[in-house]
Amino acid sequence: MPAPRKRKPTLDSVAEAVGVSRATVSNAFNRPDQLSADLREEVLRVARRLGYPGPNPVARSLATSRTGAIAFMLDTPLRAAFSDPALSITLDALSTEVDTEGYALLLLPGGDDGGPRADRVLAAQADLAVAYSLADGAPALKAVKQRRLPLVVIDQPVVPGAAVAGIDDRGGAAAAARHLLDLGHRRFGILSAQCLSAPRGGPLSLEEAVRSRFRDNRERMIGYLDTLSAAGIDPASVPIWETTGLSRTEAQVSARAVLETGPTAVLCMSDELAIATLAAAAELGLRVPADLSVIGFDDTAEAGWATPALTTVRQDLAGKGRAAGRMALDLLAGRPVKQPVVLDTELIVRGSTGPA
Repeated sequence: MPAPRKRKPTLDSVAEAVGVSRATVSNAFNRPDQLSADLREEVLRVARRLGYPGPNPVARSLATSRTGAIAFMLDTPLRAAFSDPALSITLDALSTEVDTEGYALLLLPGGDDGGPRADRVLAAQADLAVAYSLADGAPALKAVKQRRLPLVVIDQPVVPGAAVAGIDDRGGAAAAARHLLDLGHRRFGILSAQCLSAPRGGPLSLEEAVRSRFRDNRERMIGYLDTLSAAGIDPASVPIWETTGLSRTEAQVSARAVLETGPTAVLCMSDELAIATLAAAAELGLRVPADLSVIGFDDTAEAGWATPALTTVRQDLAGKGRAAGRMALDLLAGRPVKQPVVLDTELIVRGSTGPA
């Protein structure tokens, strides 16, 4: 005759063994600040001895109407997203911030629509959504609105009523262009991230360049072109190429095409694009900065490791992630949110720029 199955330990059995209430055991797992350190340790010790792992997260979700998760909506597939060091820094800072109150991130990868599929957002078990650099009009945004989820936007797009954490993209781009003008450069090229509705790569007209689906692309492009125009350079004379993605491998083809137009300076919308431009310059036998100046945007760790070290526009990527995380926690707790948060940028001059 088989032995009777041993009953699984429950919150009640832990409470009985310790000699405390059910609420005390629950607090030991969910609200440790409500107990003394010694009492909490005793509860957890007994729970371990009995084999009790803690409250069932599904039951807790049903009881509280909270999932404990935040949907993080990306504009690209995971392969492309995790090759972007700027995203990694921002995401790590946001995750660390929300983890302080027990929230986890649910990653929703994007696609050709400039964000996750709407049905993925509608099905996501999450209490709040964060939009990271989504395209204007991404279907995922309608799904967030349909579900009435609180929304935090990092960088873009503009969504009425959403909390926003971003940077001064236009000002940072203008500072990059002014730096190169001050060095005497008059022949420019611009390497842009994807602007249009389908990843194609190749040259962009001036009209296409300033009507990107992505707000940060538009702002940086306007910052570059307005500054060049103010210095007497016709924006229509500046070759502008978009890449098919953010990775260096994809960008290097477009970078080479820009360099073949003969600029003495290239403005790149990210450090990854700038590092790809350094590689393309080496292939063409161009010396940086003697023959060509290259400037990036972000100031990721890779910028300092590049050869030569990259002149770039620094944005506080970790600060932006922390700000978005605090906004998310405030919204979830029903606290007022200061918005928008717009962080300053800073020009960092290194070895990749020099006199014309």
